[in-house]
Amino acid sequence: MAKLYFYYASMNAGKSTNLLQAAFNYRERGMAAMLWTAALDDRSQGKPIASRIGLEADAHRFDAETDLWDRVAGANRIEPLACVLVDEAQFLSPAQVWQLARVADEAGIPVLCYGLRTDFRGELFPGSAVLLGIADSLVELKAVCHCGRKATMNLRVDESGRAVSDGEQTAIGGNERYVALCRKHFSEALGN
Repeated sequence: MAKLYFYYASMNAGKSTNLLQAAFNYRERGMAAMLWTAALDDRSQGKPIASRIGLEADAHRFDAETDLWDRVAGANRIEPLACVLVDEAQFLSPAQVWQLARVADEAGIPVLCYGLRTDFRGELFPGSAVLLGIADSLVELKAVCHCGRKATMNLRVDESGRAVSDGEQTAIGGNERYVALCRKHFSEALGN
C-alpha cells in the first residue's frame, strides 16, 4: 500500500537535497518520479528545485489553484509513476494535502512531501498542519543551531541581521532572511 510521507525540518536541514536524492534513486532504477514545488518560491535561477549544495532538478509548480489529484492522475495515465515528490510542502493548501493523500490511497502512488513545520513565529503552516495530522509517516530531518543543539525553529531576520517578530507568514528567502535555531536561542532572539 502506498503511503503519504512528511519529511519536515527547520531551514538548512537538507530537505531539498533528500528529495533530489530520492528522485535520483527512482530514475536510476528506470522509474518515473513526478516532482513538484511551490510556484511562489522563485529563488532558483535555474531549475525549480535547487539545494544549497548544488543539486537541482526540473519540477512542476503548484499554486493555490492547482488540483494535484487531477494533474498527477493525468500524468500517471500517460506514464506510470513510481512516486510523487513535493518540495516546499508547507505551501500546500489543506485541500491539496488531501488530494495527495488520495494519490497514495486511490492511485497507489507513494507521495513524499518535504517542508517546514513552522513559520518564523513558531506557528504551523496550514499545509504542514494537515500533513502532521494525516501523513502515514512523519520523519524529522535534523538541522543544527549555532550552539550544537537540534535546530527546530526558523528565525526571520532583517537586512541588518536583527530578529523579526511580525509580518506576513510567507516571505521567501534563504540564509539572508532566516536562521535555523534551537527553541532556546529562538526565544532569546525574540526576547521571549
